Amino acid sequence: MSATTGTSAGTEVRPFHVEIPEAELDDMRRRLVAARLPSQELVEDRSQGVQLATIVELARYWMGEYDWRRCEKQLNALPQFKTEIDGEDIHFIHVQSPHADALPLIVTHGWPGSVIELLEAVGPLTDPTAHGGSATDAFHLVLPSLPGYGFSSEPTELGWYAGRFAEAWGKLMPRLGYTRYVAQGGDVGAAVTDAMGRQGPEGLIGIHTNLFVPALASNAPFPRDTDEEKAAVAAGAEFRATGFGYFLEQATRPQTIGYALLDSPIALAAWMLDHDTDAYYKISRAFVDGKPSGNLTRDHILDNITTYWLTGTGASAARSYWENGQAAARSGGQAPPPVKVPVGFTQFPGEIFRAPRSWVEQAYPTLSYFNKVDKGGHFAAWEEPELFATELRAAFRSLR
Repeated sequence: MSATTGTSAGTEVRPFHVEIPEAELDDMRRRLVAARLPSQELVEDRSQGVQLATIVELARYWMGEYDWRRCEKQLNALPQFKTEIDGEDIHFIHVQSPHADALPLIVTHGWPGSVIELLEAVGPLTDPTAHGGSATDAFHLVLPSLPGYGFSSEPTELGWYAGRFAEAWGKLMPRLGYTRYVAQGGDVGAAVTDAMGRQGPEGLIGIHTNLFVPALASNAPFPRDTDEEKAAVAAGAEFRATGFGYFLEQATRPQTIGYALLDSPIALAAWMLDHDTDAYYKISRAFVDGKPSGNLTRDHILDNITTYWLTGTGASAARSYWENGQAAARSGGQAPPPVKVPVGFTQFPGEIFRAPRSWVEQAYPTLSYFNKVDKGGHFAAWEEPELFATELRAAFRSLR
């Protein structure tokens, strides 16, 4: 199943290359040199926020050893495009598999991620025979940048939340010639993918996520009887008590934090690192100890942060949390429609909370695949791209 290029007004698919002027990189480096840092935290853990030693080493590497042009070259080696959907210029990577019968797949990133977190999974997903899989496991891959993130345009009107992102993807895939496809997402991308499953756009035959959105997006009661269920409840409570600051600020005052995110690359880096505990310590070790967890290397982490800086999308990405909150308020607590297509779910051990199968089955009666893996965290595709690809092959195998 091959893709086509739209040519009618408003549907044109245009090739895109990343070309950052050297002056913008020079400006970033000047700001890094001139950064004013707080004094050292008074605790030995992350309970007061991102630790000074982490930022000092990150800034040193960013100023002296990091090479954006390497990332730019990697991006430009892939087929990149832009197309207008509902008034927004959507950036996406579109890699067609060398295997003709590949299954089309759209994967949505989250925050503080971007298409950068998915790059190392491109090869395993599109060319499985080169990565230990078989030709029958191949995908034609579409990796869009959410509006307001990275190389997509910033929304200039209200209403761009997870549900509307989902509607846009439902227009993007048929525009590329795909009439039968599957979808995947983590973090914000999981909310988008969940929404796609509930909207049921024509051609969507299945979804997979690695963050259990229903537990975050609704007040529906889930079982709390087994040890695993109790652990999930406790982990969720711990996150809300100690790691929810970024979420609350972006959901209520995205413009306020945006001034810092657009003015200081160090402020942007610290804000993006201060996510969940598991990911933070893995990223911190990559810089302080030089010991990356899987694919969470210093270069790849800075590729993602630098993309936010150079595109100036710190504030617009944060606004998507505000938009999601407004959409939830408008729903008045009304239950969303059910997902009717098959659902796959993978539980990664370092996720914010490990959703038990009982929860996933309750939220998704059409659950067709559930698996627990032994490594990886919130940024599953980024940290463990080969394992991530293996899970998607297994989850969607029955739909081919």
